[in-house]
Amino acid sequence: MTRVFVTGTAGFIGFHLAKLLLEEGAEVHGFDAVNDYYDPALKEARLAILGGFPNFTFTRGKLENAEVLTAAMKAAQPSIVVHLAAQAGVRYSIENPRAYLDSNIVGTFNLMEAALKLRPDHLLMASTSSVYGANTDMPYREIDKTETQMSFYAATKKANEAMAHSWAHIHGLPITMFRFFTVYGPWGRPDMAPHLFTDAILANREIKVFNHGKMSRDFTYVEDLVRGIRLLFDAVPVRPDGPDVIALGDSLSPVAPYRVVNIGNSNSVALEDFITAIETATGVPALKHYMEMQKGDVPATWADASLLKSLTGYRPEKSVQDGVSEFVSWFREYYDR
Repeated sequence: MTRVFVTGTAGFIGFHLAKLLLEEGAEVHGFDAVNDYYDPALKEARLAILGGFPNFTFTRGKLENAEVLTAAMKAAQPSIVVHLAAQAGVRYSIENPRAYLDSNIVGTFNLMEAALKLRPDHLLMASTSSVYGANTDMPYREIDKTETQMSFYAATKKANEAMAHSWAHIHGLPITMFRFFTVYGPWGRPDMAPHLFTDAILANREIKVFNHGKMSRDFTYVEDLVRGIRLLFDAVPVRPDGPDVIALGDSLSPVAPYRVVNIGNSNSVALEDFITAIETATGVPALKHYMEMQKGDVPATWADASLLKSLTGYRPEKSVQDGVSEFVSWFREYYDR
């Protein structure tokens, strides 16, 4: 039976990945601080579902506590480690950058140190499409330059990628970084646009539409996303003999068992069209308050997911209309709306 250590299992993506693995019969040990960045009750509800599986165990702790993190990983003895826990949110990183330094930099370093002691077959860690920053050459490819981050959150994730590459090179530990593109779906975070928009639309309140609606995102349904992560378990990067062996477009490092992979829907959807999908699913028209662009945001994202396809044979494909409908159905049931 596969043993997997997953950080962030009380979180949105970590919950969905853990649930998928548990349903497959894997042994999953979760690790999460269950902090109050957003409603802890939602996190506890996710954990309650995972706790119903006999093959799920859990440690409540902070990434910054290296002793607790290392002990939990040692007890789990995983063959796969997936690091999803992080301080998330572009806008909050402007208000409280210290939280990102502590969790995303120090916490990730602690995770990498713990993994080095256990030497799993594969360490997979979350990055973000936000690392592409001011780059406007789309769709984004993993081999594109990522030197102009627009938020401190994105900067910490770019730092994670650099830290991981050095770790893979020095220690020979296989590491895959995956860059998420705007993830949405049931059990989503309350601070994200789908939740905020749906909540306001159902209550006939105004929604804030930044950059006067001139924005687009590669919206990726959460179940598609975690399926991509799961399939990457077996795509273990191997230190190549030299740059000549690397296929065109592959982000595999020429000096380390390290690779970056986009996981996105390969389709940039206009924000106005996303709002229309919510209006259709709820049956309620949105009251829109158009605003200037917020600091740290970018006007568009769009993933080239061809590397994921070539490595796994899989590419996320759920349409925004179907995904939003499923999210709204969950939202109504969970919040009794």
